Amino acid sequence: MTKADASYAPIAVALDAPDDTTFRSWATAVAPHVRCLKVGLEVFCRLGPDAVRIARECAVSAGRPDIEVFVDLKLHDIPATVGKAAASLAPLDPTYLTVHAAGGPDMIAAAVGALPETRVTAVTVLTSLDAEQLAELGIEGSAQEIVLRWAQSAVDAGALALVCSPQEVAVLRSQVPAHITLITPGVRPADSAANDQRRTATPEQALADGSDLLVIGRPITASDDPAQAARAFAAALAP
Repeated sequence: MTKADASYAPIAVALDAPDDTTFRSWATAVAPHVRCLKVGLEVFCRLGPDAVRIARECAVSAGRPDIEVFVDLKLHDIPATVGKAAASLAPLDPTYLTVHAAGGPDMIAAAVGALPETRVTAVTVLTSLDAEQLAELGIEGSAQEIVLRWAQSAVDAGALALVCSPQEVAVLRSQVPAHITLITPGVRPADSAANDQRRTATPEQALADGSDLLVIGRPITASDDPAQAARAFAAALAP
C-alpha cells in the first residue's frame, strides 16, 4: 500500500454493473471512500479497455486521481497467449491484473514479464468452490492445502499478489513474504447474504487475519446508496 492509499479503506469495489450508466454512477460514488476500483470480466467484455479508462475518469471527477485500478480478467491459457494478452493491457497501466494460479508457473511468469509495473495477481481457489466441488473436479486435498500449493508456485513465478478466500488468508499470510499483497473476495458483513460465495468471513475478520485488500461488491453496489454504503464500510474498518 502506498502512503497516499493509507487514508482510504482497504477495499476494492467490484463494479459488476449491468449497464454503462450504472458503471459510471457506482465508480463515481465509491471512489472517494475506497482504495481501489475493480473492473471485472462482465464490464470488460462489454466495454473493453474503455472500462478501465472510464473508471479512472470517474475517480478523477470524484477527486481520486491516485486510485488503484484492479483489472480482474483471470487469464488462463498457454504462456505465450497469456503473455501477449497481458502485454496488450500495458497502456492501461493496471495496478493489479489477475491470472489463474492453476495455469502454472510458466504462464504466470509470462504475465509478469509482460507487465513488470503491474502487480500480477494469482487467483488460487475460487471462493465459489467448496471441498465437495473441488473433489468432483479431481483436485486432491483441502481448499487450504490447494491454496498453499498454488500460492507458493505463483510467488516463485513472480506474482506479487494472491487472491484467496478469507478462510485461508491467515495461514497464507504466515507462509508468504510480507511484500505479497493478499486480496480476499468472499467478504460479507455478518448480516449479509452469502450469495454465490461459499468460503466467507466478515471484513473485520479478514483484515485481522492478514488480508491487505478486501473485494466487496454487492453489499455496496446493491444498496440503495452505494456512496453511503462505501462510507459506512470505510468508517467500520478505520483503525
